[in-house]
Amino acid sequence: MTAPGVRVEMLHTEGCPNAADYLPRLRQLAITAGVTEPVRLHLITDAEHAQRERFLGSPTIRVDGHDVDPGAAARRDYGLSCRLYAGPDGLRGAPLDEWVQAMLQADTSEGADINQEPNSEGRT
Repeated sequence: MTAPGVRVEMLHTEGCPNAADYLPRLRQLAITAGVTEPVRLHLITDAEHAQRERFLGSPTIRVDGHDVDPGAAARRDYGLSCRLYAGPDGLRGAPLDEWVQAMLQADTSEGADINQEPNSEGRT
């Protein structure tokens, strides 16, 4: 399945080593999925900016505005920090490839919209 009009974004803080290390992998995942737009990079510069962007730490990866982390919609710990992702092998500094691939292939209209508050069950 190709995803030519999909928007892939990396939100990050200045000098984040995990963001720098993960960016080539994210670009490759997007290309493999058929994304024709380049990965958009957004530098988060201060705590207010982090709150406004609902930034859960660096790096945050979004596909069409949806965080690739399945548990992100329930979180509210926005701020300037490193982000750790829980995977089957423990904590890591980047999301699982499977999460990114699933978002690139899915109809994101069914995903969690970062611009909406979740209901009491954590769903938007």
